[in-house]
Amino acid sequence: MRDFYHNLITQKSWQSLKDLQKNYQFILIGDWAVFLYTETLKSKDIDLVMEYGGLERLREEFEVFKNERLKKYEARKEEAEIDIYVPFYSNPGLPAEDLRKFPVFLKGFKTVEKEILAILKQKALMARTNSPKGRKDLADLVSLFSLDDFDWQKYQKIILENKLGNFLVTIREIIRKTRELNEIGLNVHRFARFKKKILPAL
Repeated sequence: MRDFYHNLITQKSWQSLKDLQKNYQFILIGDWAVFLYTETLKSKDIDLVMEYGGLERLREEFEVFKNERLKKYEARKEEAEIDIYVPFYSNPGLPAEDLRKFPVFLKGFKTVEKEILAILKQKALMARTNSPKGRKDLADLVSLFSLDDFDWQKYQKIILENKLGNFLVTIREIIRKTRELNEIGLNVHRFARFKKKILPAL
């Protein structure tokens, strides 16, 4: 198994995340949230859901830019890169305000249920399938799907309630076409076994 990013970069990102945790309230999503569940691939990117009050406080410490195209805010300070999703504006896969309904406290961080995280990862993957970040998204998604306690019934229910059936069709096709994910220890043989187990659930 190998990381996508140099260890020094991921260490700095992790430290930035821990520093944020001391001073701000947020819901952790994205790559680092997946890492809390799977302990597979580390990240350089930090993705948060934050209330507007927290965002205003963040402006005192970071340069903050509004990304109207992607409906999120981007905070920068030295090497730290943080994407911030806010209620009633952002939709990282589900409306940001809805993510408050699925809280999980994991290893000191507030995040969301793994099934919700998988749906968010699917949207990210669909937006950048044929790119290095898309490959990372796929590895993260497969890592979540591989968890023994992943609740497929809950996952399917939320997909249907939010009319996201297109997510399933696209992800099923991406997984079907993929031959291996050596980044998370799935060679051709192991990935074939994974597909045989997972594709019926999708």
